[in-house]
Amino acid sequence: MSEIVNVGRERVHVVRSGPVDGPPLLLDSGLGGAWFDWDAVVALLRETYRVTVFDRPGLGASPAAAAAPSLRRDVALTAALADRAADGPVTIVAHSMAAFHAEALARVRPGLIRGLVLVDPSHEHGARARVRPSAVLTPAFMGAGRLLELSGAAGVLGPWGRRALLRRTSRAGDPAPDAAVRSVYGRGTVLGTVLAENLAYREMAADLTALRARRAFPPIPLIVLTALGDVRLAACRRAWSDGHAVLAAMSPQGRQVKLPEARHMIHLDRPDAVADAIDATFAPRAAHEEPA
Repeated sequence: MSEIVNVGRERVHVVRSGPVDGPPLLLDSGLGGAWFDWDAVVALLRETYRVTVFDRPGLGASPAAAAAPSLRRDVALTAALADRAADGPVTIVAHSMAAFHAEALARVRPGLIRGLVLVDPSHEHGARARVRPSAVLTPAFMGAGRLLELSGAAGVLGPWGRRALLRRTSRAGDPAPDAAVRSVYGRGTVLGTVLAENLAYREMAADLTALRARRAFPPIPLIVLTALGDVRLAACRRAWSDGHAVLAAMSPQGRQVKLPEARHMIHLDRPDAVADAIDATFAPRAAHEEPA
């Protein structure tokens, strides 16, 4: 079931599937992602789990945001959706930058989270943000997006940009139909939101660093999936993997799973690995680390 729901001041597109009484999952995309990026994963889960995929405000099929992207806004949004997903705690699956929101939520609302699966997560340890232009510049980015849409340029640049990015971040290519890609990435709102989230990245990382100093990470099941198939120098791959090992060590039930053949969009390249990691949060001892 696909619908737009009100969450505080925001309106958010959500897609639900699976048995109502199944273990609840909440899936959150990385920067610029859309609900259909999770389709292959959802196909493996929906017989067992109650799956909710959502688009953050301004992304996917969600209307434009009321507030600029921030760690505080997105943690509150994720918490509200987790509350709606089930009566008890949920397992959150977060890709890339969305890992900031998932980790922060686990720290501030530990009773809400049963487990986390972080899919090639962004990681910034000791980040600082001396200047915070996001709230000021977000309206300008949204205005630029509207101009691109009015001129017709968004309908060309948006889908082209997505496909160009996926050529570098996925071996599987783009599984989404052309019409779905155009309906999302041809929207000026989406293009403006991508720029706004990208600008807010450093601010979110700095806020998470500060939160880590104040709130402990709970002892919940935590699986960190690391993509090692990206086109990067060997030293960069090692640093990426080492950063993920630090994330996995946040919990005594934390594990890192290395995927040498997958690129950043693991949920496109290895949906089975994501599904296995979710299963492992319900039986943590069954998880294993794949060789690099």
